[in-house]
Amino acid sequence: MRLAVNTRLLLRDKLEGIGWFAHETLSRITRAHPEHEFLFLFDRPFDPRFIYAPNVRPIVAGPPTRHPLLYRLWFEYQVPRLLRKHKADAFLSPDGFLTTRTRVPQLAVIHDLNFEHHPKDLPGAYARYYRTWFPRFARQAARIATVSEYSRQDIVRCYQVDPGRIDVVHNGVGEVFSPLSEQQQRAVRTRLTGGAPYFICVGSLHPRKNIARLITAFDRFAEQVPDVRLVVVGEAFWWDARMKAAHRTMRHADRLNFTGRLGQEALRDALASALALAYVSYFEGFGIPVVEAMRCGTPVLAANATSLPEVAGDAALYCDPFNVDRITEALLALHGDVALRERLHHAGIQRAAQFSWDHTAAGLWASVERMMARQS
Repeated sequence: MRLAVNTRLLLRDKLEGIGWFAHETLSRITRAHPEHEFLFLFDRPFDPRFIYAPNVRPIVAGPPTRHPLLYRLWFEYQVPRLLRKHKADAFLSPDGFLTTRTRVPQLAVIHDLNFEHHPKDLPGAYARYYRTWFPRFARQAARIATVSEYSRQDIVRCYQVDPGRIDVVHNGVGEVFSPLSEQQQRAVRTRLTGGAPYFICVGSLHPRKNIARLITAFDRFAEQVPDVRLVVVGEAFWWDARMKAAHRTMRHADRLNFTGRLGQEALRDALASALALAYVSYFEGFGIPVVEAMRCGTPVLAANATSLPEVAGDAALYCDPFNVDRITEALLALHGDVALRERLHHAGIQRAAQFSWDHTAAGLWASVERMMARQS
């Protein structure tokens, strides 16, 4: 089989959630299946480290997909042209984008439908593109994979897709994530916060990550508890009006640290040395930072919303993500209850063992095989 793959999110030093999914699954799938050829379709010059095996053939065709108009140009014109030119037998898209201009069977990995439920979280052009084209992609797909049962049911409800066409393939977690010794934790805290204990939040500063409410809740927490900080890890993609207002009105802004993006080892260090992860995102298809924190033995505070209870199970303390008072109460509970933190520490390590990129890659490949079996 000659499988074409959308690899536009394999970007050196810029891997985000879906980019990591693509990297971790494709690196395993290509090496595990030398009997197949993989055509990696890049929209810009690629890093050779993403050419994982001799059976991978990179193909570069612009323009770089940086705007919805360019999405449409690339997927509706370049991709079908490349599929014809290189005689691809199938097309796999780890970010869910497909082309409607081919008869080649296509597998879309649709991670979540946040844009259907919260369109105002995106700039208008992006929201319009996603809400116009993803229903078409869902109909066009010969098969769909998604990262949680929550997302599977959401796709069925929103797009009236036969649930038998959708496979749940949970995300994995990198092996780098593991607990640190107390001495190592002290060194990390000294570097990040001058030695102060801290809560950590991981995720791009996107509205759905709910960081505006979190920092308001932390400010209220800080009124009652001295010497604890909040560390926010992630790129500031959308520093919107809510974030600006929340940050401007903080009385304890000096106890808020923004690190920007961190590499895997630095992120592991930051997570493993934290008092707890505060992950109050109100919409997630999966929520990889939750599992990364659990693997590090770090207690988790999670929103009682969308896929997060499915992923964290009994290994998290939950709160209403839309209620700042409830978030504040949860921060206070985690800070003040050593026994609770100890329970979540052990439960998290046990829960995280269920998730691995090996399982994810095997599940995604099984979805490809189911798609191709229906074509024969």
